[in-house]
Parts: sequence; C-alpha cells; structure tokens
Amino acid sequence: MKQILNHLFEHKTFSREQSKGILMNIAQGKYNNAQMAAFMTAYCMRSITVEELEGFRDAMLELCLPVDLETDGLIDLCGTGGDGKDTFNISTLASFVVAGAGYKVAKHGNYGVSSGCGSSNVMEYLGYRFTNDMDKLKRSTDEANICFLHAPLFHPAMKTVAPIRKELGVKTFFNMLGPMVNPAKPDNQLVGVFNLELARVYAYLYQKSTTKYTIINALEGYDEISLTCDFKTFSADGEKINSVEDLGFELLDPKEIIGGDTVEASATIFSNVLKGDGTNAQNNVVLANAALAIRTINPEKTFGDCFYEAEEALLGKKALKSFNNLLQN
Repeated sequence: MKQILNHLFEHKTFSREQSKGILMNIAQGKYNNAQMAAFMTAYCMRSITVEELEGFRDAMLELCLPVDLETDGLIDLCGTGGDGKDTFNISTLASFVVAGAGYKVAKHGNYGVSSGCGSSNVMEYLGYRFTNDMDKLKRSTDEANICFLHAPLFHPAMKTVAPIRKELGVKTFFNMLGPMVNPAKPDNQLVGVFNLELARVYAYLYQKSTTKYTIINALEGYDEISLTCDFKTFSADGEKINSVEDLGFELLDPKEIIGGDTVEASATIFSNVLKGDGTNAQNNVVLANAALAIRTINPEKTFGDCFYEAEEALLGKKALKSFNNLLQN
C-alpha cells in the first residue's frame, strides 16, 4: 500500500487492471484501516479517471454476490449521493412510484455516509429487513414489482470499508461506484451524479455498455432532478440541458425539498409522500424523477406521458401498495 499511496501523492494515475487489483485487495482485507482511509482520502482530493473507475467497477462486480431475478427490463434509480444537499429520499420514493406504475425495479441502496439518511436507513427504519435470499428477492420483484438490494450484503468491499467511510463522513469513490455495481445488472438505469465532470465519465462508460441509461446532474450540484434549477442529462441521444420551466414546473426553493434532521424525520417525509400527504413540491420532485426513469425504459414516450403514468401510480396509491407488498415479503 505504501507504493500505491506514493503513486497517488505523485499525482500519477492507475490503469484499469491496477485499479481492479487494488480494490480486490481492499475487499479481501489486505490493507489496514489507516491505509484504506488514506487511499480513500486521496481520491477526495483528485479526480478519478475513466480507467480507474472502470477497474474499481470490474472488481466490485467480479466479487459481488450475483443476483438473477429472472426478469427482463429491470431498472435501478440510484444516485451517487455526496452532493451535500440533504434532500429527502427522492430516488427511493421515485423507485416505488415506478414499481407502482408496473415496471420492475431492482433498487440498489446503502446507509447514508455523507448525508444523514440513505435509502437503507429509511427502509430499515420503516420495517424492511435486508436480505440476499434469492427466493425472497424474486418474490418481492414478482409481487411488489421491486426488490431492495442493500449493498453490503452483496459487496464484500463495501462491507470491509463501511466503518472507515462512516468515520470519514465524506463522499469517497465508493459513492461514485454505487450506481454502477448493482448486482442485478439491470437493463435500464437512471443515475444521478454530483458533478458534471463525473457525469461525463459515467456517460463515457455507459456508452460502451448495452444498458439503456439516463445520467442526471442538476446545475446547482444535485444528483437528481431537484426542480430548483435546470439539469443536464446524458443518454444515447447525447448531452442535453433541460429547463424546469419547459417541463411545465415552477422553480422550487431548495428548502422545499430538504430531508429530515434524523432518520425518523426522513421516514416521516417518506411515508407522507407515499400516502398522498406530501407537499406539492415533494410530490413533483419525486414524480419528475420517476417520469425520467419511465422514459429511460420507453424513450419513444414523451416526458409528459411518463409523468402522467408516475402521477397515477402515486396518487392512485399504487406506489404505496408496492411498498407495503415489499414489507410483507
């Protein structure tokens, strides 16, 4: 590890194979906590290259517990986190809306590191028990249209570094990896990233895959459609700036989409939105992200048509039904 750290401190980069090897060693516990913390901290201070991200991703997918849900057309809605905006759990709620609209969702999630309440925090608080039992996951996908994949149960590397990430309390390259290493390998992905540079790296990697994808970066730094500002999308159709007004919305005040200070408060917002008691701002943000996910699966549809599908799923309590079915499985 000393050589690896010196390499980083000299502002040198790693090849795809070198990066893969380093992460394999991290997952297998070959470095001590101080060394791993130093390695992760170095990546907080410099940009990751395409080759490095590819290598880290390759290692994570090679080591992960594979998930075959025997379902085509799966989608994941997953952000990198690390945007420092402390919004409520928008992508997780949007996942249930998409499931409620009849699409199959494999939601990849984890505890919050740089934010107080990640998707796993709120799901656990609301009574979901994490599992990597394939029969249960398949049953959830069949009956609720959604399964929840708690990352540490599938990725040895994430389990190894979880205590260090928690102590550091800042975003690391593991945030960047989260959306790329869903063990179910969904055919469709809506990915939110926290800065434009990373969005372009992601776009380059996804162009080389067979995945149908939309990558989002809101211009004020959100890793989702925030409706507080315009946002960029990257897809097979190229790079595009999307105007909030052109989509038919008024700009929101950032305060309107803030999450709770505690897991309990975040869970209350989550439940309120699902039950139809969310504010207009909360509902619209969730629906906009769900609509873009639906459009990722069906690029021939208009955003308006997809928004209508999402709205019907939320207001018709189909999203709530998916959530309740998931808890019961």
